[in-house]
Amino acid sequence: MGSLAARLRTQVREFWQALRNTPEAFRLVWSAGRTSALAGVALTLVAAILPAAQAWAGKLIIDSIVSAIRLGMEPVAGLRYVGPYVALEFGLLLIGSITGQVRNLFDRTLQSKLTNYVNSLIIRKAISLDLRFFEDPIFYDTLQNARRQADVSALNIVNSTLQMLQQVITLISLVVLLVRFSPWLAVIVFVSAIPSFLSQSQHASRAFRAVTRRAPEARLLNYLEVLLTGNDSVKEIKLFGLGEPLLGRYQELFTRFYLEDRAIAERRTVAGLAWGLLSSLVYYGSYAWIVLRTVAALITLGDMTMFLGIFRQSQSSIRSLLDSLNRLYESNLFLDNLMTYLKLRPMLISPLDGLVAPAPIRQGIEFRQVSFRYPGSNVDVLRDVNLHIRPGERIALVGLNGAGKTTLIKLLTRLYDPTEGQVLLDGVDLREYDLASLHQRFGVIFQDYVRYQFTVRENIGFGQVDALDDLDRIKSAAERGGACPVIEDLPHGFDTMLGRRWEKGQELSGG
Repeated sequence: MGSLAARLRTQVREFWQALRNTPEAFRLVWSAGRTSALAGVALTLVAAILPAAQAWAGKLIIDSIVSAIRLGMEPVAGLRYVGPYVALEFGLLLIGSITGQVRNLFDRTLQSKLTNYVNSLIIRKAISLDLRFFEDPIFYDTLQNARRQADVSALNIVNSTLQMLQQVITLISLVVLLVRFSPWLAVIVFVSAIPSFLSQSQHASRAFRAVTRRAPEARLLNYLEVLLTGNDSVKEIKLFGLGEPLLGRYQELFTRFYLEDRAIAERRTVAGLAWGLLSSLVYYGSYAWIVLRTVAALITLGDMTMFLGIFRQSQSSIRSLLDSLNRLYESNLFLDNLMTYLKLRPMLISPLDGLVAPAPIRQGIEFRQVSFRYPGSNVDVLRDVNLHIRPGERIALVGLNGAGKTTLIKLLTRLYDPTEGQVLLDGVDLREYDLASLHQRFGVIFQDYVRYQFTVRENIGFGQVDALDDLDRIKSAAERGGACPVIEDLPHGFDTMLGRRWEKGQELSGG
């Protein structure tokens, strides 16, 4: 008994701790679409008071019918007597239908805006981070988890909170009516829904932990899919007969995920059925009690109809309230991944009032006793390197594979900072220059260079993106690089789309 109570306390504590990202979700939704967010709040308040109003309208209809029968009214006169109450109920149903449809419209609009906003945050954060993050597999796990359901989770948190607000207002209005009959019914309704809520939240936590733990394997699954369907790999896939073996790996990994998810879903379903049965038993026990009091003439037929409706609606509202709280918990778990990712900070930052990198260079580039090791490694890739490159001087870096040639260029362009020593440009440490202006001073073609599936013009212009619209400058660069004869033979010259990803795209020779 003691261990059960301790486990319950731990579960409740973890539950409330997980809700800490709820304010962040509201900030995300508010930033993505203020009008839609405000409309959602207003419509929630309208929807909240409808159930109690409809239950009261139903009672008035039944009581007016009974009264018309007792008074011996003619059918037409009786219809006129009951008609206003029927019209009232119809009006309430119409308002509920309109409210639901308009609310769905605003939700769809807000979801699109939120998806764009969250994706922009993720991409902008990636742009700001250093190269060291992109050479660390743990970062990709963090990114994978941040992308998963981040936008949906934020909106689910807001919607779940609004649903909880709606259900609380609904419950208050229903309980005011229900207490007239029996305060104990209100207590029974609430208590009978708690076990199901605790069970569902526990299974939601298990599902989240499984998804988070599988981030590396999920990335492998995505990689295999890209490998088997991408243009860059299709030639070797076909030539070496790799399609079926790699597809086998894909299916094996997917099956492992599927079996784990199915086991969690099955346990969740069994628990839901068991607790749902308890809820039904409570309802029909209360149903019998209300019928008994009606037969004993302690309440009217209209009262019975209203109380049965209120009891069922109260039970449904409490279940919806706790389900919303459970969705709030589950969505907070997923949103926590996004918040963790957005808290990452670059190690290489541009100094305040940093110097503008010189153009032209007058003293040259100097490596002064530079040593470097990659993060997480104890091995120096470079050790005590001293090198001075004078303005206008041409040099070649020659060495065995892994000797540190590319690493030297990464330090020169300040994609990394040295572990020890300094890299100087015109006698000034690179760390004192404005990072953006420093990067603009270098033109680099890495051995794993990117082939952009855009136009020829853009592929050349990306080297100096602030001059992307300067066609004369782009043509001059192509001429100096000896590319003009190749470009002139292309169907649309500088506006030819490169790559087979797009219609009419041209694939240039890799040689």
